[in-house]
Parts: sequence; C-alpha cells; structure tokens
Amino acid sequence: MGSQTPLKLPVIDFSKPDLKPGTNEWDLVKGQVRVALEDYGCFEATFDKIPLDLREAIFGSLEELFDLPLQTKLRNVSNKPYHGYVGQYPQVPLYESMGIDDANIIEKVEALTATLWPRGNSSFSKTVQSFSEKLSELDQTIRKMVLESFGLEKYMDEHMDSTNYLLRVMKYKGPKTTETKLGLNSHTDKNIVTILYQNQVDGLEVRTKEGEWVNVNPSKHSFIVMIGESLHAWLNGRLHAPYHRVMMTGDKARYSTGLFSIPKAGYMIKAPDEMVDEAHPLLFKPFDHVEFLGFYYTEAGQKAESALKVFCGL
Repeated sequence: MGSQTPLKLPVIDFSKPDLKPGTNEWDLVKGQVRVALEDYGCFEATFDKIPLDLREAIFGSLEELFDLPLQTKLRNVSNKPYHGYVGQYPQVPLYESMGIDDANIIEKVEALTATLWPRGNSSFSKTVQSFSEKLSELDQTIRKMVLESFGLEKYMDEHMDSTNYLLRVMKYKGPKTTETKLGLNSHTDKNIVTILYQNQVDGLEVRTKEGEWVNVNPSKHSFIVMIGESLHAWLNGRLHAPYHRVMMTGDKARYSTGLFSIPKAGYMIKAPDEMVDEAHPLLFKPFDHVEFLGFYYTEAGQKAESALKVFCGL
C-alpha cells in the first residue's frame, strides 16, 4: 500500500515561451530537471503544446481501442517483447495494454490502424500520431537538458538519433471493491525516458530511494516524466530509475499513455568516458537494449532484484 500522504513530486514548467537553449529560463529548468531526476528519478511536467481537445481525444481513442474484440486486439503482434498486445495475465487481471511502434510517424500508425480497423479509422490514427509527435518534443527537450547538465553536448546528435518512440496505451479495469488491488507489478522501466499521461483515475505509486511506496496524483494538465534503466546505465548511475506500480480501487477504469524513447536494436549503450572516474567507477558493460529486454522476460530476469546488474553489471 502507498503512504496516506501523496508524494508531491517536483513540478517543472515546460510551457514558458522563451524556453530555448542558451537562455536563463532554459538553464533554470535544466537545473530543476537534474535535481528531480537525481532525487526521485521522476517529476511532474506542465507542457501546454498539447491542446486540451487533443488530450481529451486521446482517451476517447483508448476507450474505442480497448472496446475492440479480443481477437481483433490480438492482431497487434511484435517480435519485440512487450511491444504488441498484452493482456489476459492471471497475475494482473485488471491490466491490458497495446504498443504502437513509431507512433509519431503517421504511416506507422495508419498501418496498425488498418490491421485493427480494416475499413479504416482516420480519427484514431490522427489523434495517436499528433499526440505522440507533440509529446516527443517534451522528451527531446528533457534529454537535451540532461546531456547539457552533465557536459555531454558532444554526444547529443548520436544520443538523439539512437532512439525511436513507442506509445504504450494502457487500461486498468476498476476492481469494483474498496480494497486496493494490484493493477501492475512493481518494476523499473528499461528504456531511456518515459512520459506518462493518465485520465483522472489515480493508481500510480512510486518507490522512493528510502524504500517507501507513495501515491502520485498528477493534475489533469500535467505529465509524469520518469527515467528508465537504459539512461541510468548510460549515465553510469548518475540518475535514479525508480520502481513504480499501479494499485487500483473502486469501479472506474484507469486509462493511461506512456511515450517511451527506446534505444534502437543494435545500438550499444555504453557510458561515456566523462561519466567514469574514481568516485564513479564503471557500473555496467556495454549492452544492446533489445537483448537486455529479452533477458528481462526470462525466468532468471524476472526473479532478479536487478535484471540489469545480472545481465551486464560489473
């Protein structure tokens, strides 16, 4: 169970019109991002480039998607672990999700849409693509600030080009009880950066560095930004990748989206020399994210306290 008092994550404003590299505003926000990610591994972001009607439309699209017959949803398949349809798991009966690779690219979204709706559904495609493209701007801003804050500007182009986007959309059925039920198991994300957006049904809990589970209740106007283990490893442990889970109560369904920046297959995640010194010895051997994911979903990976340390720790 989470604590009785919801955690107030740092709230960082990315809506300022003059938020451009080299400005005082940029440097101020950049400092806030670094401190929040060192202390919590996550923060609440306000970002006004996604208009309210698009935010509302994305949840309408999610309801339409998850209302499809199971046999239709099962057409969303992927050779990458956790990128296709996920559901029907006895351990987490309230949870189902769907992955949309390269969701910021309209042709990729339209291809999946045609699989699920052979007669077409242009409003779904446009909503998903537009939402993902605009939210990817926030991801890129945050990652640029992180690299700048560590003096890693010379790696900027390589780092930004080494990833693509997965939009993972999720539904958690209301358990129809006042008791708290597990919606999604405790885990760390394995990617670079995750940006979560939810409807107004809470349930997200984050574990602090001290080991306390606390409720995170963002406003309907904000996003939760979270660090994944691939960025944690690339920065040689300088930023915290937090454990988090979903706990459900009541009878309302919780819908959420997660935009994940993910290392491309074949790209080796290796800490830059600047991140390694006597005070910060190298923590991980270079690794391929897709191979790491493959290990994570094995029995050994699932049992490990830290799959990353088992897979490539030094």
